[in-house]
Amino acid sequence: MTGTLTYTYAAVARDTDGTLTEALSELSGVSDAPVRLVRAREVRDVAVAVSPVPERDFQEAALQVHLEDLDWLESIARSHHHVIEALAARTTVLPLRLATVYLDDERVRVMLRAHHEAFDLRLTDLAAQVEWGIKLYVETAASSESPADADAVSGLSPGRAYLDQRRAQRHAREEAYQDAERAAERVQAAARAHAVDRVQHRPQQGELARGPGENVVNDAYLVPLHQAEEFRADVVRVADGIPGVRIEVTGPWPPYSFAAEVEPLKGAAP
Repeated sequence: MTGTLTYTYAAVARDTDGTLTEALSELSGVSDAPVRLVRAREVRDVAVAVSPVPERDFQEAALQVHLEDLDWLESIARSHHHVIEALAARTTVLPLRLATVYLDDERVRVMLRAHHEAFDLRLTDLAAQVEWGIKLYVETAASSESPADADAVSGLSPGRAYLDQRRAQRHAREEAYQDAERAAERVQAAARAHAVDRVQHRPQQGELARGPGENVVNDAYLVPLHQAEEFRADVVRVADGIPGVRIEVTGPWPPYSFAAEVEPLKGAAP
């Protein structure tokens, strides 16, 4: 299998003066392939950024296998983000789902004709907006005291000392979650003072959860570009000093979390 498929990155506001096309001339995407814009004659205001990818890796059966390979997936995600970030530095972008491929450029044009009105409306909504991510973690430190230590200090039997220790740990954990709930309320209030939209993602677990603690909040906010740094400062300030709670603020990003509602799923390569 030696053919290629067309990999899509994002819908973009159409390049009327050629500056975006010129910038893409030196940009490489997935599989180190050159990135270009696909246009449809009937569509005046929107184009789609694409690049060719090997059919052997991106046809359905192979892709399903690759998506189970976290190293491969991370490599694709990095290339995908690199292209979208470069686009976002020059125009408004509507990111498309990772690893969405079409049989050829003409299938992309068919998709563009079908969705251009929704793309155009969403691109207008996302103009001069950026995404910020907010994660809250509960950090409950387990007691370092062993049952034997508790026995020596309290004079209780080993069994009673163990139960008392577990009760104390459970109480500390409950307090930590209460603190996290208060932090989440404060953060949400501060974020909403600047943001125009919010998406609540599922908390990350397992290999996706990096760093200490349990991820209990994983939200994305759409923020006007001119308020971006003020947004970050206010969110960090209200969460500062709450014991047992760690906040992670990331961004600004292209608006990945706010593009899904117009994501084209029909017409992709089988």
